[in-house]
Amino acid sequence: MTLHPQAQLLIDLSAQAGLPPLPELTPAQAREIYDMRTAALDANPPIESVEDRTIAASTGELPVRIYRPVDASEAAPAIVFFHGGGWVIGTIDTHDVVCRALCAAASAVVVSVGYRLAPEHRFPAASDDCVAATEWVAANASTIGVDAARLAVCGDSAGGHLAAVVCQQARDAGGPAIAAQALVYPVTDIASLDRPSMTENGDGYLLTADAMRWFIGHYTPDEAVRTDPRCSPLRGELADLPPAIVFTAEYDPLRDEGVEYADAMVAAGSHAEHVRVAGQVHTYFTQVGFQDAAAQTVDQIATFFHTHW
Repeated sequence: MTLHPQAQLLIDLSAQAGLPPLPELTPAQAREIYDMRTAALDANPPIESVEDRTIAASTGELPVRIYRPVDASEAAPAIVFFHGGGWVIGTIDTHDVVCRALCAAASAVVVSVGYRLAPEHRFPAASDDCVAATEWVAANASTIGVDAARLAVCGDSAGGHLAAVVCQQARDAGGPAIAAQALVYPVTDIASLDRPSMTENGDGYLLTADAMRWFIGHYTPDEAVRTDPRCSPLRGELADLPPAIVFTAEYDPLRDEGVEYADAMVAAGSHAEHVRVAGQVHTYFTQVGFQDAAAQTVDQIATFFHTHW
């Protein structure tokens, strides 16, 4: 299939902006540009409330944003959300629109986590924070009005990677119990960048192979740790994991490792469903209100979670 017209428009607009390649930027410069681009998005589905707060997680104080749906019960299902951005960029704010959409579509409380970023905080800071935040949500379920028995995790790109890691860590630690996971074009193997999709889609489709090397270099400058399952969850034990829905975009360098993760989960006896989003590129999920595929993915996640809640 050829590029979806909306994906092509996104690529054209990015080219017209004339921004330098990511590897030529400092992390601070990259964050500023990413923040400005996502601030232009605007979608406001009906939700009851939004609360910014700081939680006392086991790794220290973490900012979170809690979205509550309209007519939520006293013990609503919960989604712990981890934003994308290659462990270097992205914030609670950059993913505000998609979290609002998830809250409304799933009629669930969404807790978006502001985990620490590299290179100031390298591996395993991000994964440790996301595990700690998930544990906090489960431990404080009654306080924030959620049902700990209906807990799901979700993330896009690096956030999808972190959601996968959280599920593996929770299984190994004996909790908290996670009912389902949604991984949107996740990073699953940073130790290898030689899959066909990395070559075929490594330039010209927004996320580039060089950008992935830049992200990985900031997060894990020590190459020896990259095979650790907390860095490369595809290399971990994949049995007895929460049911997963894994989305990949046709023109994404990360496409193949997402497919491999879903297939490997199934081979290990876990439940996983793979959804190939035809004609689309990396970042489509955050473009709620601009990319039709984003809204479709949000709805599919909501349906999947309710099936497993």
